[in-house]
Amino acid sequence: MSIFVPASRLRALKQLRCTIFQTSYNPESLRTGAKYFRARLRGPSMLAYYPQTFDIARIARQYPDLEIVNEDEEERLQDVLERKKRGKGPPKKAKSKGIFVAPPPFACFEY
Repeated sequence: MSIFVPASRLRALKQLRCTIFQTSYNPESLRTGAKYFRARLRGPSMLAYYPQTFDIARIARQYPDLEIVNEDEEERLQDVLERKKRGKGPPKKAKSKGIFVAPPPFACFEY
């Protein structure tokens, strides 16, 4: 003795079950990404894991009246000046786009 339940009743039961248990009703079994939307967000726990960084340059910009000296930046600027004096600085930018400024040719020495 078997009981026949129409498909429309089973569909209605499944839809009602999804509303009761707060799951998504997806009769065509389409890929919705619901698994990833239900997952706990990782960002807040990652931010809590790593300590905040101490940025001297940002603090010096926020509070200029404290006259904080960023020693790393001062050393970098001094190194840049020394390299420029030796001729090892960055090349000059072209005046307009598309014009290539060629370096001077090497001198040919005759022996």
